[in-house]
Amino acid sequence: MRIEEFRRALRREFGDNLEHATPANVRSFLDDLSRKRHEPMVRQRIVLDEPKTTYEEILRDFFARVLEFPRDEAVMLLWTMAFELSFLMLEHHLGDRLDALFGGEGRRPQDLS
Repeated sequence: MRIEEFRRALRREFGDNLEHATPANVRSFLDDLSRKRHEPMVRQRIVLDEPKTTYEEILRDFFARVLEFPRDEAVMLLWTMAFELSFLMLEHHLGDRLDALFGGEGRRPQDLS
């Protein structure tokens, strides 16, 4: 996918200013995007050969490899990762707030401001 196509897909899905993005539809969009990107490769045998043993090592390796990607590919990959993580954090934040409102183990309602 080219970066222009990526921008159009994002704006088509979430609006010009991403105003329609929510944790749920961001997750769904990114799942579909990933499925489309990797679908041709899934028909082949998948070999898992990950020499890294910790999450920290995997992250370092990922970011080091992205530095070598073509610019547009790196931008799209890093942008989608940041988008996903931001909305994941939002989902957890909202979950804590709702949990507290409905008597869960989260914070008390007066602690939410």
